[in-house]
Amino acid sequence: MVMDINEILRYLPHRYPFLLVDRVLTVEEGKRIVALKNVTMNEHFFPGHFPHHPVMPGVLIIEAMAQAAALLSFRSMDVKPDENSVVLFAGIDHARFKRQVVPGDQLIFEIEITQSKRNIYKYKGVARVDDELAAEAELMCALKTK
Repeated sequence: MVMDINEILRYLPHRYPFLLVDRVLTVEEGKRIVALKNVTMNEHFFPGHFPHHPVMPGVLIIEAMAQAAALLSFRSMDVKPDENSVVLFAGIDHARFKRQVVPGDQLIFEIEITQSKRNIYKYKGVARVDDELAAEAELMCALKTK
């Protein structure tokens, strides 16, 4: 199942400049998601992050992976977030950065659920550019409701 930006906005509370997922290419509910981020020179972080050698901050690559994971969680639970619920980062393990991400790159995120218990999900995620590994991490997120 493909999700365009309008569908993504229904599931994520993030908005510019912090929405980091542009499109979902595949969702296998309860299993995995493949999503993408088009990295352009117009990103808000490039003027201040190595201005003469623009590189996407690694922490934002991990954040984008977490946003894709949140999309997978909401789709898997068949719920949409509202003012009473949000998926929050609960942990990051084994994060590694293998390749710089620069303007013009297209990041492809592959996130799979490795464990779920109640409202806590664990994931294994990778980010690639042109089939080259850019980053990988194990993530944990929790659904928080009021």
